[in-house]
Amino acid sequence: MIQSLLIANRGEIACRIMRTARRLGIRTVAVYSDADAKALHVREADEAVHIGPPPARESYLVGEKIIAAAKATGAEAIHPGYGFLSENAEFAQAVIDAGLVWVGPRPSSIVAMGLKDAAKERMIAAGVPVTPGYLGEDQDPDRLKAEADAIGYPVLIKAVAGGGGKGMRRVDAAADFADALLSCKREAASSFGDDRVLIEKYILSPRHIEVQVFGDTHGDVVHLFERDCSLQRRHQKVIEEAPAPGMDEATREAICAAAVRAAKAVDYVGAGTIEFIADASEGLRADRIWFMEMNTRLQVEHPVTEEITGQDLVEWQLRVASGEPLPKRQDELSIDGWAMEARLYAEDPTTGFLPSTGPLTRFSLDAFHSGARIDTGVIEGDEISPFYDPMIAKIIFHGQTRDEAAEGVADELLNLSVWPVRTNAAFLVKLLRDDAFLSGNVQTGYIGDNLERLTAIDPPNDGVLNSAAEALFPAEGTSVWMRRSGFRLNRAADTRLRLADESGALVEFEAGPGYDRVFTDVIGGVAIHPMQGKTYLFRRYEPRGSAGGAGASDGAILSPMPGRIIAVDVAAGDAVTKGQKLVTLEAMKMEHSLTAPFDGTVAELNAETGGQVSEGALLVRIDKAE
Repeated sequence: MIQSLLIANRGEIACRIMRTARRLGIRTVAVYSDADAKALHVREADEAVHIGPPPARESYLVGEKIIAAAKATGAEAIHPGYGFLSENAEFAQAVIDAGLVWVGPRPSSIVAMGLKDAAKERMIAAGVPVTPGYLGEDQDPDRLKAEADAIGYPVLIKAVAGGGGKGMRRVDAAADFADALLSCKREAASSFGDDRVLIEKYILSPRHIEVQVFGDTHGDVVHLFERDCSLQRRHQKVIEEAPAPGMDEATREAICAAAVRAAKAVDYVGAGTIEFIADASEGLRADRIWFMEMNTRLQVEHPVTEEITGQDLVEWQLRVASGEPLPKRQDELSIDGWAMEARLYAEDPTTGFLPSTGPLTRFSLDAFHSGARIDTGVIEGDEISPFYDPMIAKIIFHGQTRDEAAEGVADELLNLSVWPVRTNAAFLVKLLRDDAFLSGNVQTGYIGDNLERLTAIDPPNDGVLNSAAEALFPAEGTSVWMRRSGFRLNRAADTRLRLADESGALVEFEAGPGYDRVFTDVIGGVAIHPMQGKTYLFRRYEPRGSAGGAGASDGAILSPMPGRIIAVDVAAGDAVTKGQKLVTLEAMKMEHSLTAPFDGTVAELNAETGGQVSEGALLVRIDKAE
């Protein structure tokens, strides 16, 4: 067994790997950028090595620095986690050439499955069904459009070297193809250094089903059953579960057997995931499920597989990398109950899911000890950095039924308390309690089709308001007998209370009983109270302090977060119409388009392509048309 391990990653997955390594008695080494100097994964490691500035391209993506850190600390092996260099064949080979153990598949397997077009051709040869599409080398835009026209719309443009939802665009009509292709190629070049794409038929009733596979160096490959990852937003998974709802044994056997054939076709070693797309218009059927791609690494959603099989997949990775055979044979693996995982992100669904960065002054997830598994890379007092993925934690629950698993995750999220960072917790709760989701009748486009309803925020109830008032007015309380409100025997008591919400707007309500079961915290003069996954903020109402600053309503287009300008679509003096794209900002691995709030003229332009901007910076000012 490996005795010392460097983890070439950060955050939640680095902490997750360390947890298993500690249990096995393996010494751990962390690497960190300037932005992560005080991060949880650094504090939990036995040793930590600084590898560069905050941008990933200067730290976590520099293989030479990571290998040097392993040698300097005497680490025997490198575990890449997911993301960053986890599917980089050149890095994997460099690790092996340096005399270190690579905890992952052979570089040749990564190459074989890393390029989606070549991978599909290999799968066809192995008898694995694939979706109709164009995989050719000719990348001329006219040829790509002609192929899309021939396949028939809608189609999906996908980066050949893509993954993680990046470099993907759905196109519903021929007229939209050119713009979508340009945007997809730009994102692919930025994210993967390769702008080549392939074209696939877009399945209109799609379910995203994936199978966990595992191979060892002795030629054995097994599967650990399937997961359903159909709840997605912009091709990124939101809630995952295992097993897949509506999967019968015959279909399960067929899809899992196909996944094992796919892994054997590339002589696969270690943890991997075969991703399939299913046409669920008539339920899950073996003849309507097609191979999409293979992820040659551990997945973000691997905990749901661990929960239903009782296996530690990181331990499997370490044992296989040490040359041991697979810990279990196929006939020793079975499904027990149901597991569900929700990804808690530092993002605000009410503003188009813009990432939210800053300190986690308040972060409490386990107030009621729901029994959920929490995989996280931060604790209260840490900070959400603008440089990396904004995932705060994964909340996983294992139950005997699907409904029990969903309710277990929802219960943990209901009383989440986070401040001042915004989260998607309330959005997740709505999903987990949604009738269509609970029936198992959801497809990959479900969130997009129901976005307005799912992102609507419920107003604070009387219990929340009274609890906030009690916290902010402790001397008076909410009792009319204790408040100094001009009480007189010959007139009705004034029982109205005045608070200000986080925007500074007046919230006036009738004081009375009904305190919520969660006590309201007061931090820096602000009362914070969780309700249905949303953290509500209140202050004492001050009329003069309620005025907001400049915003879109007066034509000022401000940067919603730190980032880099990747496109400027207007010039000073241009006439613009409401909704017209003005500037595209790249931040936290995503593109964000900023648009005109009304018809008018570009009166001021402070954005340049390639420029870095800070949160709140004035990028464009629009003068409203008369």
